[in-house]
Amino acid sequence: MLIVATIVILGLSAFALLRLAGPRQLDLADDYWPGKRATITVERGITYAKADPAQRYDLYSPAGFARNCTAGSHPTLIFFHGGSWRDGDRASYGFVGRAFAERGFHVVVADYRKMPGARFPAFVEDAAAAIAYVHRNLPPCADPQRLYVSGHSAGAHIAMLAVLDPKWLAAQKLDSALVAGIIGLAGPYDFYPFTSDAARAALGQWPEPHETQPIHYARGDAPPLLLLSGDADTTVKPRNSRLLAKTITEKGGPALVRFYEGITHSGIVMAIARPFRGKAPVIDDIIAFTKAPRP
Repeated sequence: MLIVATIVILGLSAFALLRLAGPRQLDLADDYWPGKRATITVERGITYAKADPAQRYDLYSPAGFARNCTAGSHPTLIFFHGGSWRDGDRASYGFVGRAFAERGFHVVVADYRKMPGARFPAFVEDAAAAIAYVHRNLPPCADPQRLYVSGHSAGAHIAMLAVLDPKWLAAQKLDSALVAGIIGLAGPYDFYPFTSDAARAALGQWPEPHETQPIHYARGDAPPLLLLSGDADTTVKPRNSRLLAKTITEKGGPALVRFYEGITHSGIVMAIARPFRGKAPVIDDIIAFTKAPRP
């Protein structure tokens, strides 16, 4: 009888897992994956702006950091999730927060306004507001010289625009010098004319389409870039990372590109979750980037 009950419970759990959206599945799988892990703390729902309930983030930190750390001992990583400027939420990406908090980072997993209620440039304004708020309210013992901005897919597009186009941080009375580096995972950086319904809906109403493209703002004095992409990504072609890196370096700026063999668009973020870390060294490459001397 016990065996039957166990099978039923496992079957119902598997069914419930399959009904969840992809990132939620990853987060649940990561959270329950067996193995030793470092203790972390989580502070949820921190408000970085007050115009919309979506303008919040969750903060993941190494446990005991406020008691045991020395000043400037922890880098901070801000992460913007993907979802075609329409889907996703910060709660589904706890696996990103846990992965890097266990390695000594303060991790900000930020939400932002999305379609259909918000279109370009609302989500880029939100990214700049989140960056500014974190910069001004760094957790105890965070290193102000090691604030990194990152994102996956649409989140990478948002992160890249918020830092490369000077006007968004300028609106917060700041500039990109506060950012130690930008990390893009499978980001669209040069994708006009728009070929997807999501891009047309989110960006197509803007009268100057080039202003929606991060590559338009490539500049030699930008913070260092780390651009990660899978060579099997058919959703956001790897050429986006290749072209942005090429344009930045031609202008004298630092840009590092990594292409992962056989990795798809979702596979690159999956590689951050515990069950799938063998797919690609995404975590190791990001950490190595943050430890490299800043030009």
